[in-house]
Amino acid sequence: MNWDDTRIFLALQRERTLRRAARVAGVDQATVGRRLAALEHALGATLFLRTSEGYVLTPAGENALRSAEQMEKSANALIRQAQGADSRLAGEVKVTTTDSLALQFVIPAMARLHAAHPDVSVILNTSTQMLNLARREADIAIRNMKPENPDLVARRLARWTVGLFASPAYLAERGEPTRNEAFGGHDLVMYQPYLTGSAAPTLVGEPIHGGRLVSAVNSSLMLRTMIKAGMAIGEVPLPLAERDGLQRIWPEKARAGHYEVWLVTHQDLRHTARVRAMIDTLVDEFQERQH
Repeated sequence: MNWDDTRIFLALQRERTLRRAARVAGVDQATVGRRLAALEHALGATLFLRTSEGYVLTPAGENALRSAEQMEKSANALIRQAQGADSRLAGEVKVTTTDSLALQFVIPAMARLHAAHPDVSVILNTSTQMLNLARREADIAIRNMKPENPDLVARRLARWTVGLFASPAYLAERGEPTRNEAFGGHDLVMYQPYLTGSAAPTLVGEPIHGGRLVSAVNSSLMLRTMIKAGMAIGEVPLPLAERDGLQRIWPEKARAGHYEVWLVTHQDLRHTARVRAMIDTLVDEFQERQH
């Protein structure tokens, strides 16, 4: 197996369709099909079954997968180590974060970086999906959890209290909810993952069964936007709520645990000049905008 064929094989195994594999690999669908046929011919084995759910590995494909992943790991390590010695302030830096943090912190940092180093371009991915830094899907990740991988270097950028907030217009019309009444008579918006656990959902420790759930969202930006529009009450980290002009309800109450923001990169890349410049600019941006 050569590396080009291995890339196609891994993309198809992860994406399950020719179209998505082609997009990930940066080629067209015909090339994916052609490379796969050539690889199966060279190995003398059928690697995938074509099913209604997409391409699924055969037993031979499962055996090939282990070698392919090891080849990918070695190739990515070689690239990271080579880039780690790159002292040029030019080229691409891939950053992944949430839409909310991108708007408030990352895009302003990108503007500062561009002003200082115009030959560095930032490829920004905003989603709740955790991209894999070891596979070079991103160079820098701004995440809400500290990773366990010992090959990754993490720095905490923020640790915010999460309180209960509403817009001034909502409170003027509806008033504050009464404590210990489970939000009776009030509209609520919640972050969707908080509704999927085994425990009964709460807002700042208060049960919500008396209220009306207007929406469950998977984006903190959408949640903040709904609260700001006066649609409902919800939880927001304090610095972001203050930025949105929201009013805090029950200031003595907060969500258990803090909202943390971590900057993560691979240890092989942290000394690459353009990655280092992006990291330093992000750190400065978070420090300045929290005060």
